[in-house]
Amino acid sequence: MKILVIATHPDDEVLGCGGAMARHTAVGDHVSLLVVTRGIPELFSTEFIEQGRRELRQANELLGVTNIHFLDFPAPKLDTVPGYELAAAINRKIRELQPHTIYLPHRGDIHADHQAVFQATLVAARPIDGCPVRKLLCYETLSETEWAAPAGDQVFTPTVFVDITEFLPLKLQAMACYQSQIKEFPHPRSLQTLEALARLRGATVGLPAAEAFLLVREIQAG
Repeated sequence: MKILVIATHPDDEVLGCGGAMARHTAVGDHVSLLVVTRGIPELFSTEFIEQGRRELRQANELLGVTNIHFLDFPAPKLDTVPGYELAAAINRKIRELQPHTIYLPHRGDIHADHQAVFQATLVAARPIDGCPVRKLLCYETLSETEWAAPAGDQVFTPTVFVDITEFLPLKLQAMACYQSQIKEFPHPRSLQTLEALARLRGATVGLPAAEAFLLVREIQAG
């Protein structure tokens, strides 16, 4: 099975679905990662950006992912990019990679870049014109998803739980590669908090550890 993980920024993929990614690669699924943005020079030095990309490659190598693509849209300025351009770029990658399942950010995330990527991905993955995508799953990103306003569809309401008990140590190792992003507990982007969330999501459904997702659409045909 071909899987596409869409990350707005480096480390989103490990935070949101690192365990599921490792689980997919362990059973032979082909996992591709699409990183949508690159930090703008007004806020991020070239050295910091290159460090983040080295960390991303190290983290994803641990998870079994070697197929990594970059779109290099400006972060944190996706609000300056026309939505059709963002959707078209993601659509081109979908056509190229032919994924069955896409993991994407949640629409309620407090970061406007995440919201833009969610909307653009839904446009890019419309079930028309032979689009290969059969399942869309939103992941939660610590320090973004949980800080959204507690109202309406901004709330992350998980409907799918994936057992990552076997892969939680690997997820934590992958996150530890992101030395430029990791924080000390009780910051949400600490290893302790990441493990605590996995334990909570697992306990919700009677598992030692899990990742939780919101199912946007699943097509079962044939």
